[in-house]
Amino acid sequence: MQRIAVLTSGGDAPGMNAAVRAITRAGIAKGWEVFGVRNGYAGLLGDHMDPLRARNVGGIIQCGGTMLGSARSKAFATEEGRNTALANLKRRGIDALVVIGGNGSQTGSHSLATQGYAVVGVPSTIDNDLYGTDLTIGVDTAVNITLEAIDRLRTTGSSHQRAFLVETMGRHCGYIALMAGIAGGAEVIAIPECEVEPHDVAARLQAAYRRGKSHALVVVAEGAKNGARAMMQHFAEHRDRIGFELRVTQLGHVVRGGVPTAADRMLATRLGAAAVDQLALGNSGVVVGLRGGEMTTTPLAEVAHKTKPPDLALLDLARVLAQ
Repeated sequence: MQRIAVLTSGGDAPGMNAAVRAITRAGIAKGWEVFGVRNGYAGLLGDHMDPLRARNVGGIIQCGGTMLGSARSKAFATEEGRNTALANLKRRGIDALVVIGGNGSQTGSHSLATQGYAVVGVPSTIDNDLYGTDLTIGVDTAVNITLEAIDRLRTTGSSHQRAFLVETMGRHCGYIALMAGIAGGAEVIAIPECEVEPHDVAARLQAAYRRGKSHALVVVAEGAKNGARAMMQHFAEHRDRIGFELRVTQLGHVVRGGVPTAADRMLATRLGAAAVDQLALGNSGVVVGLRGGEMTTTPLAEVAHKTKPPDLALLDLARVLAQ
């Protein structure tokens, strides 16, 4: 191994920069040249790659987002696009690629691996829905940002005897809503994997009101069928069914734009270094992960085109604790 490249793809996640830093410096420590690909797979097609040296990645471990940029690339999904990307890599003498990203990104990694190119994936998505790892880069920060908002809303809710409906990110996966909802003591949690009907939400809120609670919280993932808009429409028509006065807060992209927590910085650092170690051992076509506290690898073929669901048993626990 002489030269490797690293790219970040898909939605940005806090901790991506820490992973880029670890990959760069771990590669340099092995005597390799490291290149950074700009704007994800689009940068491979456009041949936008720059050498990365130790000082290029200094002072970024605490920064959210990705210094390399990220962009969608429909062209990469075609065989012609992938051939162009491979030609650009080979022309520069780059022997292997490290891809930092989630499901779609690692599906792209797998497509390159099936064409015989050395690729190692680093799992990074705030949804934590990638197989092969207990946690993905960015999820700890996203959950903590959501939890901080929930805690603040609880304070004002108690002051005014109100209920708050908090909508957080999670288009296809409700992990953030589930974890932040449990940690925040929510009365109701609604996620795409387990829908809750508005009349059921109303019944739980009214039950909390009758028990004398000074506030109530509903945490909803944006991808839930009965999201914030549907819930509010129902409650506007059935105000008397919930007891509390209800307000809505939609967190949106603020959830993914935070400063990475210590946990995310450590996870990203370990995963980035592990990816380099795998390449040094001659292993590729895998995603590195953290399972049971140990660094592991999972074949890209077992990760691509799949999503890992959250533990739905935790919803039952949440309901018990909300009494």
